[in-house]
Amino acid sequence: MVAFIALDATMKYSLQTYSLVEVTWARFFFASIFAALICGRDLPQLAVSHMPRVQLLRSVFLMTTTGLFNAGISQVPLATATTIMFMSPILVTLLSIVVLGEHVGIRRWAGIVLGFIGAIIVMRVWETGLSGLNQGALFLLAAALANASYQITTRRLRLDSPYTSLLFTAAAGALVTSFLLPFHWSMPDMKGWLLLISSGFIGCLGHLFLIKAFQSAPASVVAPFSYSSLIWATSMGFLIWGDVPQISTLVGAALIIGSGLYIFLREKKLAN
Repeated sequence: MVAFIALDATMKYSLQTYSLVEVTWARFFFASIFAALICGRDLPQLAVSHMPRVQLLRSVFLMTTTGLFNAGISQVPLATATTIMFMSPILVTLLSIVVLGEHVGIRRWAGIVLGFIGAIIVMRVWETGLSGLNQGALFLLAAALANASYQITTRRLRLDSPYTSLLFTAAAGALVTSFLLPFHWSMPDMKGWLLLISSGFIGCLGHLFLIKAFQSAPASVVAPFSYSSLIWATSMGFLIWGDVPQISTLVGAALIIGSGLYIFLREKKLAN
């Protein structure tokens, strides 16, 4: 989680100087290089997927998530952006009804509603109305939906190694953004190159840590740690930009995190 928030902070900082396309390209392009190095001698085998269509669809969802998130985070404080992205697990439950045909009882529906109330509080809808919503917040809400789709697609991957997924998502994002890059390119200076390369390295490292975490412990132990990212986002946002979270952000975060954990624990209980 520290790595992922460091990635978000690096991209947000880079977006002050470089275009959305260039920053997104760097995140995927340099992640592809580091992912290939991690695979080492097993790269030829790991680069072949048993479910290529699902991998490509998953890659599209992650690429969309990253692009929308970058568009949003350039306008919204880091802690607020992280809080809105906490909607993803709640949206996963909602999408599982439509996409996977899963049954959701009244208790999990209550958790979903509570999560959306939290999102409304974070975005302060009562002050501006729906028509006056911050554009960055809307981008982030769309990113949370795309991320939920990414997670739903990940559930369908049963035959591929996690390292194959790591390679596919990075390479697909790099390929697509490379076509757009010439129209949005600005030559980085030394500091810029360091930021852009670091984003790929940190992003790849975060996914590697996540793979290792799920290999070392049950999902019920690992998943709740995602909510610790609010601590790191608040800390980095304050240290780099001097951002102090509003009370509405903290209250909304408490509702979203609480509902997300409740849904997660409820699904775990039903699975047993």
